[in-house]
Amino acid sequence: MNIHGKIIFWLTLLFLISTVWLLPSVWAHHGWGWATDEEFEITGSITDVRLGNPHGELTMEVANEAWVVEVGQPWRNDRAGLTQDLLQVGRTITVHGHRSAKEGERLLKAERVVIDGRDYDLYPGRKS
Repeated sequence: MNIHGKIIFWLTLLFLISTVWLLPSVWAHHGWGWATDEEFEITGSITDVRLGNPHGELTMEVANEAWVVEVGQPWRNDRAGLTQDLLQVGRTITVHGHRSAKEGERLLKAERVVIDGRDYDLYPGRKS
């Protein structure tokens, strides 16, 4: 095997090992597998907003603690009517969903967001 073949071999092997090593952490986060089954609700003030792919995130202050809330993908937020204008820093909102199963982690996956008394249902097929 020449030097070029050896380089390709080692790079391919490194890629495969890296992929296998990273795959469990990627699967653990996406979907609902990382969250508890029980319903959970918080109300607080938005302190930061990042909308986009793979999903939007809000940071909220709730009882002097920072919570990260995963809202939907851009298409899911649009379908629910949840716009950037509604998710402004300083706005008080209620989020209903499922919290992280990891002890002490303040992370919540939103199913429904309530702003000024109006529901924005991100997962209309799920009971929330």
